[in-house]
Amino acid sequence: MYRALAVLTVVAYLTLPLEAASAEQLVPTLLTGLAYSALAILGFRFVEGRSLGWAVAYVGVQLALGFAVFSLSDAAVGAVLLLVVLVSQSVLLLPLPIAACVAAVVPLVHLGMRWPHVLGQGLATLAVTTFTVVVTELLVRERKARAELAAAHERLRGYAAQAEQLATTQERNRLARDIHDGVGHHLTVVQMMLEAARAVVRTADPERLDTMLAAAQDQSGQALAEVRRSVAALHEHRPALADALGTLAAEATEAGVPTAVEIRGQARPLRGEVDESLFRAAQEGLTNVRKHAAATRTAVVLDYRDGERVRLEIRDDGRGVPERRGDGFGLAGLRERMAIVGGRMSLESAEGAGATTLVVEVPG
Repeated sequence: MYRALAVLTVVAYLTLPLEAASAEQLVPTLLTGLAYSALAILGFRFVEGRSLGWAVAYVGVQLALGFAVFSLSDAAVGAVLLLVVLVSQSVLLLPLPIAACVAAVVPLVHLGMRWPHVLGQGLATLAVTTFTVVVTELLVRERKARAELAAAHERLRGYAAQAEQLATTQERNRLARDIHDGVGHHLTVVQMMLEAARAVVRTADPERLDTMLAAAQDQSGQALAEVRRSVAALHEHRPALADALGTLAAEATEAGVPTAVEIRGQARPLRGEVDESLFRAAQEGLTNVRKHAAATRTAVVLDYRDGERVRLEIRDDGRGVPERRGDGFGLAGLRERMAIVGGRMSLESAEGAGATTLVVEVPG
């Protein structure tokens, strides 16, 4: 915009000598026009971005010089072009209503002419200045729109980076939960079975020892599968929830804690993440029973009787949870997993009372 106005100013100035009525008018016309052009090119850049007072003073001086050039050049077209440049600059420097007033004042330059020419030339000049105001305002708005679009693009890039970072953090947390809930569970079972196998080594019961070692081998294989699944961030195909809970109960029983599964109400399909959460809750609960409870029996209850929620309970007759014991990583991860699917988890235990109940409720 600045370069276009500067070029138009130079072109308008160069046309002034071509329309001079006499040699006496030429010198003052060129000098006044030079002052106007210098201010239009250099003064405009100086005033741009400063206070409104500077802008008003600049437009006032240029308006006076423009009228003088017009009068000295005997209404030359170049003088009118210089005033058109001023109208465009007014839109860039002043509020739009004030710039419109400048555009309305410029046609008054023709008042010194004879009446028929005053009306015709004045209306023509008014049309030109009005068009100049409209075009310049559209260009200003386009420039602002592009600047706002660029700023919005930068903000979107920032938001995208934040979203990517958040997604990365969430994925890390999910993998951490899956590794703990899956691999941790299987390795705990392996540890329990190996401890049991060491206990029967001295009994010289090869068949029982072989059974335990085979079960431990099977659990280690499942742990390896869990590692691969978590690293690949893929959900493994899992059987129906009741069957999966039955498998967990059998593993717990094989590890030395008799575990029964009870299904209440009519089983119904659940969302994948809800099904996964219930399975992981049962897995974590049974793992904690084997590791900490010293229980003689455990019950897993899956209750569908509430039409809007599914309730899972893990009950044991162990030694209870210490009163001041906080959630470990497993329970903390389980609470987080439940919160993600809109569920809740609670742990009911009385230290020394010999019973603990892990309760999970999720929408379903």
